[in-house]
Amino acid sequence: MAAKKKAAPAALPAHTRVWLTYPTKLIKRPVIWELGHKFALVTNVRQASVSDEVGILCLEIEGEPAEVTSGLKWLKKLGVSVEPVEMNTIAS
Repeated sequence: MAAKKKAAPAALPAHTRVWLTYPTKLIKRPVIWELGHKFALVTNVRQASVSDEVGILCLEIEGEPAEVTSGLKWLKKLGVSVEPVEMNTIAS
């Protein structure tokens, strides 16, 4: 009798914070809404500053690691600058 193979454990959701900088051409586009609908991600805006020329946003993203990676690549492809938030132990 062959032994049953155990299923691989499901990957834990990835949780990350990033700084997004939008170019002028994307200011009025609902990029965060699109991100949450194109990919299986939960987003949370932590801080934002938007003018007619630039948008700067701190965003928390949670989802499967592959989805987070794909979503961040998609943002970069659109022309959004993506930088990790450096967190210290006091601020986290």
